[in-house]
Amino acid sequence: MNAHRKMIRRTALVAAAGVAALVLAACGGEGGHDMGSMGGSSSSPSAAASSEAGDHNAADVSFAKEMIQHHRQAVEMAELADTRAASEGTKELAAKIKGAQGPEIKTMSGWLTSWGEEVPADMSGMGHDMASSMPGMMTSEDMDKLEGAKGAEFDTQFAEMMIKHHEGAIEMAETEKADGTYGPAKKLADEVVKAQTAEIEQMNTMLGKS
Repeated sequence: MNAHRKMIRRTALVAAAGVAALVLAACGGEGGHDMGSMGGSSSSPSAAASSEAGDHNAADVSFAKEMIQHHRQAVEMAELADTRAASEGTKELAAKIKGAQGPEIKTMSGWLTSWGEEVPADMSGMGHDMASSMPGMMTSEDMDKLEGAKGAEFDTQFAEMMIKHHEGAIEMAETEKADGTYGPAKKLADEVVKAQTAEIEQMNTMLGKS
């Protein structure tokens, strides 16, 4: 009887040991695979994203700083249309410009802050001669002339000046596309080129030039 019990106990232990070994082997294989795949899937994209986010150069910094000032003047010009424009077309275009370029100023300011760079001071209403060296920027005299115009005269001057202003922005954006390395900045530059090219065509139509 005792011998029989010992045999049963031994058989049970051997079977239990075998099952345990199989379970451990299975878990070890799955666990090793899962950890490996998790490591491969989480570390590489994260590292790549981090690298891409921090990848900027001097051209990107110059683009952001100069385009912020360029956009601020465009918004200032557009705000004059609220009380001086005669046509609804001019008012609608001005609202579109403010709606697009205002948020872009905030975006570029955020880039500069994250890069440890200084955001340019807002010089709106304080004269523009210091910044007029940038392509398409209006001088203080230009802004005074636009501010003094009303009705149809304002509409014409606004379109003529904003075309010049947009052409300058496109030139700056093309430089960023060629020389910059920061992905979001190059994407914004491309959007500036597309949007402002279309607006130039619209203003030429308003002036009867196309």
